[in-house]
Amino acid sequence: MKKIEIIANLSVESDIMDILEKTGVKGFTKIPIVHGAGNSNPKQGDSIWPEENFMLIIYTEENMVPIIKDKIIELKNLFPHEGIKYFATTVEHL
Repeated sequence: MKKIEIIANLSVESDIMDILEKTGVKGFTKIPIVHGAGNSNPKQGDSIWPEENFMLIIYTEENMVPIIKDKIIELKNLFPHEGIKYFATTVEHL
């Protein structure tokens, strides 16, 4: 079992949700507003850094990881400045 975390600017949320639908992902958790700073501009939702991110957490079978990853890479290449981040880790499922 794998856990995928996707963090991105709200401006690409609909694109990422389309990816999930097209790849057949049905289960996910969405955290609608996420503030933070990484390698791109901070997203704090305030007057200085007004943009905001969202986060998706997906638990899926290992065979889905490269499919989702490839689609996120394609999107990241289209929107290189939207701070799209992708993480996949192995998790224990009982």
